[in-house]
Amino acid sequence: MIFLLNPHISFISLILSLHFWGFFAHQLINRVAVFSLPPELITFYKPHIQFITEKAVNPDRRRYAVAGEAEKHYIDLDVYGDSALHVLPVFWFDAVEKFGEDSLRAHGIGPWAAYLTFTNLTKAFEKKNKDAILRLSADLGHYLGDLNVPLHTTKNYNGQLTGQEGIHGFWESRVPELLSGNFSLWIGKAEYVDKPQQAIWEAVATAHSQVDSVLQIERELSKSFSEDLKYSFEERNGLTVRVYSREFTEAYNFALNGMVERQMKNSIKMIADFWYTAWINAGQPDLNTDDFTLTEVEEVLNPDPKLKVREHN
Repeated sequence: MIFLLNPHISFISLILSLHFWGFFAHQLINRVAVFSLPPELITFYKPHIQFITEKAVNPDRRRYAVAGEAEKHYIDLDVYGDSALHVLPVFWFDAVEKFGEDSLRAHGIGPWAAYLTFTNLTKAFEKKNKDAILRLSADLGHYLGDLNVPLHTTKNYNGQLTGQEGIHGFWESRVPELLSGNFSLWIGKAEYVDKPQQAIWEAVATAHSQVDSVLQIERELSKSFSEDLKYSFEERNGLTVRVYSREFTEAYNFALNGMVERQMKNSIKMIADFWYTAWINAGQPDLNTDDFTLTEVEEVLNPDPKLKVREHN
C-alpha cells in the first residue's frame, strides 16, 4: 500500500514509481525458473537470464498502453458464483460461445490468455525463432505468476470491497520484497505437463481457495497493530511513501503459514514446466547450434490514460 506525499507528480511518473519496485517478485520468479531447466535448454536460457528477468515485467507495463492487455492478468471467479470452476469452460472458444467475449473480458481472461501465450511459445520453438522464444518465455512467466496470486482470482482484488485497500500490493510485492531472502525457492527439475490447459485451471483453483485467508488474516492482524506500527515510511524513487512496516509484514507472513513462499514456488515450478513442455511439444529443437545475439528491441509503450486499468498497489 503506497501513499504519495508529493501531489505534483505526473501521471506517467506515478505509474513508474508505483510499479518498478513492485516488479521484484515477477523478476525473481522468472530468474529462478531458469535453473530448473534441463541441460539442452539451460544452455540457451542462462546466457539470456538477464533478459528473461528484466522482461518479466513487460506485461504489466503493457497494461497501461495496449488495449486488451489488462484483462490477461486475472479472472474474477466469484462473478460466476460458487461453482465458477465447473461453470467456466476450459477452452476459450467454448467459453466465448457460452458467455460471449465481451463478458469474459470484462471479468478477466487470465487462464485462456496464458494458454495462448504457451501455444505461441511452442510455435516459436518450432521455428527456432530465438528472439520470440525469449520474449514469449518472459511473458508466459508473468501470466502464470499472476494466476498463482489469490487476489488475481477475485473481484475484491485489492480489498476495496472489504475496506482493505492496498492488500494486493502488500501480499504480492511487499512480502516478497522484504522476506524472500529467507524463502527456499528451489523446486527441482522441470517436468512435462500432459494437459497444460487443465494445469492452468488447477493453479487458479488453488490460488482462489486461499482468497478468504488472505483477507481474513490481514483483517484480524490489523486489530492488534496501531496505525503507526502497521505502517512506516520509506524513500522510493526520490519520494517519501507510506508502506506496510517490516513488523506487520513479518507478522502477516507468519500468520499466512508460508502462503506467499508456497505460491511463489508453485509459480516457479509451473513456469519451468511450461517452458520445458513447449520445447518438447515443438520437437525438442536444438537451440545451441550456432552463435546467437539477442536482438533487444524495446517495446514502445506510451501510457494511454483512457485505458481502464486496475490499480492495486
